[in-house]
Amino acid sequence: MQLYDKDLLSVQEVRDLVSKAVAAQQELAQKSQEEVDAIVRSIAYAGVRNAQRLAKMAHEETGFGKAADKVIKNVFGSLSVYEAIKDMKTVGVIDEDKEKKTKTIAVPVGVVAGLIPSTNPTSTTFFKSEIALKAGNAIIFSPHPNAKESIVETVKVIRTAIAEAGGNEDLVAVITNPTIQATDVLMKHPMVNMILATGGSAMVRAAYSSGTPAIGVGPGNGPAYIDESADVALAVKRIFDSKTFDNGTICSSEQSVMCTYDMEPIVRAEMEKQGACFLNDAQIARLGKFILRANGTMNPQIVGRSAKDIAALAGIEIPDGTRVLVARENGIGFGHPYSNEKLCPILGFFTGKDYKELCDLACKILLYEGKGHTFSMHAKNQEVIDYFAKRVPVSRVMVNTPSALGGIGGSTGMQPSLTLGCGAIGGSATSENVGPQHLINVKVVAEGLHELDDIRKTVDQEVAAPCCCSTVKASDINIDDLVMEIVKRLQEI
Repeated sequence: MQLYDKDLLSVQEVRDLVSKAVAAQQELAQKSQEEVDAIVRSIAYAGVRNAQRLAKMAHEETGFGKAADKVIKNVFGSLSVYEAIKDMKTVGVIDEDKEKKTKTIAVPVGVVAGLIPSTNPTSTTFFKSEIALKAGNAIIFSPHPNAKESIVETVKVIRTAIAEAGGNEDLVAVITNPTIQATDVLMKHPMVNMILATGGSAMVRAAYSSGTPAIGVGPGNGPAYIDESADVALAVKRIFDSKTFDNGTICSSEQSVMCTYDMEPIVRAEMEKQGACFLNDAQIARLGKFILRANGTMNPQIVGRSAKDIAALAGIEIPDGTRVLVARENGIGFGHPYSNEKLCPILGFFTGKDYKELCDLACKILLYEGKGHTFSMHAKNQEVIDYFAKRVPVSRVMVNTPSALGGIGGSTGMQPSLTLGCGAIGGSATSENVGPQHLINVKVVAEGLHELDDIRKTVDQEVAAPCCCSTVKASDINIDDLVMEIVKRLQEI
């Protein structure tokens, strides 16, 4: 019997894939905007044609979420993303300022390493393929082992679509023998120019510490505030639509609900009416021990499971028809599991005396986990909306919309994306919804406007002018105004 070293085989596979991707990307870089767009369009429509089959496959392989909702995510990650980026200029000259005599030229970053999570495996593969190729790059995927088969099958669909549009199918590839070593080699390979990381915190940290430029995102843990000015029934509907969509696997989904003491009876009654089960103290304690592992990270057994399945796993009884499990939480941080991110139909429940106190509470929750990600609120009072928007430490504030769909640009006007930046506060390179514009460099061609002699003459005149007047003291000179006047005169030369 001949034995093979899986790690060595996976590492060699990565090297082969990178070599082919480099050649394919160099070929793509010579194509026109129209040719690039045709390839991206082919991928988008292939995503729609295969949405149901791949959704079923991902659901069966991972056990996460709902197949029907994964169909929607596949169409979103392929067609909706394409519709949002199809008119974007990403090849050649993308901007020109005739007055300032500058031209901006798009330059692809090259080969991108795409890390794919198990929560949204097929939709994220379509999304990252489209934005990478739209920007003129090739992309190689490192799949989560628990979703390998569905990701590999998605890549097959994409490669076929590329070939049908006249492109080189090696523009998109996937590691078929994923190992930690293979992913490490991919991220650190000298011919890999950018990492696009979506997944757990440990994986994102590894991407940023690889030495290769990276765009990674942190965990979501967004609270949802229901104000006294809100339509409570509609607010609860939106929150539950969001939290039960694909069983809560989208990171921008609500993780807790908060309202004032006065609003609590109304909000609780409406939540129960729409399928919430408020747990008693014993159930809260029992489920709380099941939510997190000993090291404080989320228990993967709860991810993407229904309320019924989670209750059974935790050994608690809940009424038939329960959609969401709700637990009152009185603290934040270690020892308070309902203040953490829960990618499933579990919500923490917080109360406070007024919206200002609850805003402070929301900030504390987000700073504990979810920095820079998403916050949602339901209100008609613009003053309250503005108060939260100015203070919560997030990159996206969702107002009167299901947060999961709003954050990714499904129910809002934000750019459709399945990689949501968390900004500097969240340890991300961007705070935006990631798109093709983040996967290109820009080269600026600038023609001269001024000669050094003219610049020197103007500066000498301006610096000397105040000294010619004996009534002007140095302390009276406004340096900012002086500099602005000099710049203005230089521009007039």
